[in-house]
Amino acid sequence: MNPAEDYIINQEEPFKTILLQLQVLVESTVPGVELKYKYRIPFYYLKGKPFCYLNVSPKKGYVDVGFWSSAHLSVHLDKMVTEGRKVMRSLRYHTLEDLDADVFLAVIKDAETVNHKGFWK
Repeated sequence: MNPAEDYIINQEEPFKTILLQLQVLVESTVPGVELKYKYRIPFYYLKGKPFCYLNVSPKKGYVDVGFWSSAHLSVHLDKMVTEGRKVMRSLRYHTLEDLDADVFLAVIKDAETVNHKGFWK
């Protein structure tokens, strides 16, 4: 098992279940995405470029899915968190029930189309 998978499997509930669901959604939606362990968290890469990361914040009680090319995203921006950040946007999930698969898949597909544009606008 690679370190990114270890990170996911070793999380406490409900974080582990949320991460596993996110992993299934990302890997079944974005062809060619590669799960790596960067910056001490699971980080997906697409065509050699950063795509999105999965980060657990146990103190604050959520899983954060940050999108590398978020400056270029155009769907569901109202559901994304930007607090304290200049460019990065993310979706946050406190429980599995918070995860709206339709919204997540729309954002993932949008991120896939703009991933080549990079971090900055």
